[in-house]
Amino acid sequence: MAYQILLVEDDSQIREVICDYFQDKSEGEMVIHAYDNGDDALEAIYENEFDLCILDVMLPGADGFEICRTIRRDSIVPIIFITARGREEDVLYGYRIGCDDYVVKPFSLAEFYAKTQALLKRAKGMVAGPWLSCGEIAINPSRYLVSVEGHYINLPPKQFALLKYLMENKNTVVPRETLLVKIWGYDYEGGERVVDNHIKKLRHAVGPYKKQIKTVITKGYKITD
Repeated sequence: MAYQILLVEDDSQIREVICDYFQDKSEGEMVIHAYDNGDDALEAIYENEFDLCILDVMLPGADGFEICRTIRRDSIVPIIFITARGREEDVLYGYRIGCDDYVVKPFSLAEFYAKTQALLKRAKGMVAGPWLSCGEIAINPSRYLVSVEGHYINLPPKQFALLKYLMENKNTVVPRETLLVKIWGYDYEGGERVVDNHIKKLRHAVGPYKKQIKTVITKGYKITD
């Protein structure tokens, strides 16, 4: 099955060059969905599932940062920014809201293509990664796998991200505000109750081992054996 890639770039020459290069190199293994404005791209995001998103920052309609924040509300799909905005504050902001890489124009097509391949392989579990375990719950972040008592379960992106962060900080109390920032981002306008609601769903998903995810009153949550 071909990778589905979202490309949002308002410069027609850059857009066409990337499309042609990727399609030639991938020999049909990639389908590029190209848009020249942010509003059409947002529509496409609501209607499709992508394996990789390549976003310019400065776009007509919604800009690349807004598109990234929208994607990160529900998805951990890899995101790469390609932009002329190379100021340090822009680069740091891009990473803070959830991008996986930030590429400043002009750039080498060969190097850029190699970056996308590495991200796609990692996202699809083609690169083996270590398991994190706690009692009967185990998670493989690089392969997006969760095992409970040896049986795989499916988790939505936000619950997966919550479990991953708790597992990475096993036996340590993680404050609600930390989880809110790490999972939902600095710009999320909702309150900490969203963390409680997703923890409740996560506990339900792990069934009889829900007691491993402990509430520490007035502080936050931790996962233990």
